[in-house]
Amino acid sequence: GQRGEEEEHHSLETFTFYLSEPLSKERVEAFSDGVYAIVATLLILDICEDNVPDPREVEEKFHGSLLEALSEYGPNYLAYFGSFVTIGLLWFVHHSLFLYVTKATRLMGLLNILSLAFIGGLPLAYQLTSEFAEKSHNEIEAIQVSCVITFFASIFQFAIWTTALLNEEETLHAFARYGGKEHAFMFAKLALYPCVSLGAFFLTCLLSEFSTAIFHLMQIVIPFAFLALRIFVRISLTAIKSVMSLSRQKVVLLEEEEACLSPNETLS
Repeated sequence: GQRGEEEEHHSLETFTFYLSEPLSKERVEAFSDGVYAIVATLLILDICEDNVPDPREVEEKFHGSLLEALSEYGPNYLAYFGSFVTIGLLWFVHHSLFLYVTKATRLMGLLNILSLAFIGGLPLAYQLTSEFAEKSHNEIEAIQVSCVITFFASIFQFAIWTTALLNEEETLHAFARYGGKEHAFMFAKLALYPCVSLGAFFLTCLLSEFSTAIFHLMQIVIPFAFLALRIFVRISLTAIKSVMSLSRQKVVLLEEEEACLSPNETLS
């Protein structure tokens, strides 16, 4: 029995060591960029294939007005741009993450593959959100599926960051470690998409009548949130540092006052 426990412990150590073995960071980035490029291409092919008005229909139905004919496909174009922006921002977050990663591990590579698997589902999310009729039960479920795909694509990126933090001295640049200049900003950036997509999912469950507006609002707000995120983090860190410095000054003043008092006054 003791021998069996030793063999099991040894196999567990081997498995743990296997996951922490180094992996080529350049290969991980190259593979990821290829997947992102293919997914973006699939979106472009989807929008170009079924969302171009027929010339005869433009002449007969819309009296030769191409802009009026294109307005019929407005929801499809909105879904396309929203999906493309989502892919672009997730690629940007992925790029920022691996910019601070100095050494990748096999566990990080596995989590990256899981994230890319859901990134590959974004064209499906585009098709779902653009095909079903507005304010129908199927459209609400399609929007919820899109939120789930976005959530898992981004939460696995956050898991890569968490894994890197567990052994930060070997895997992360000094700027992105605990207490580093970019640590708070990277944490907020990686947590933005999981929080917003999860919040949108629950809001569509509670406010099903406004599910389409909530989903498109999420896609529109997130790019501006990325722009305002650094400013917000900077202001928050400055406020925290000022509060901490004030508290330290108060402690120093109290210590100086106690030092100036005589022993009798201190006892009283």
